[in-house]
Amino acid sequence: MAMRKIIIPIVVMLLILAACNLSTNKKEMKQNIDKDFGEKYAAAWSGQNAAAHANFFAPNGAQIVNNGTPAMGHDAIAKVAQGFMTAFPDMLVVCDSLPTTVKGVEFHWTLTGTNTGPDGTGKKIHISGVEILQFNSEGLITESNGSFDEQEYNRQLKE
Repeated sequence: MAMRKIIIPIVVMLLILAACNLSTNKKEMKQNIDKDFGEKYAAAWSGQNAAAHANFFAPNGAQIVNNGTPAMGHDAIAKVAQGFMTAFPDMLVVCDSLPTTVKGVEFHWTLTGTNTGPDGTGKKIHISGVEILQFNSEGLITESNGSFDEQEYNRQLKE
């Protein structure tokens, strides 16, 4: 009986420690998935392949840029991405951070590129923005609500 009084608290303590360690590992795994997602999503934006960008979205997903009309579905989303890719053939998008907030997953990004596409100005741009992302259970984006300083973007295209 005395041995049982010693063993039970030890077992309980070990279970608590194991649960804490499991919780920490899950958190680390989520951070790795987030970082990996951010890098892959930025690479898709940068890759001059609009279909690859659209494949991050659910078939009925939506992409909104600066409170504009939502692009619904893969074809419309690819068209939005293609517009940027055509205007900036050397476009590079970098994931600056990927925090999860009450709004969703915030993909903070910086875009650099030279506007050498059709009717381009030849001007270099450097602009930052954010996409607030919502996901379905398969890990596909159901909605991206993105924004950037459009006035600053236009200023850089002219100067």
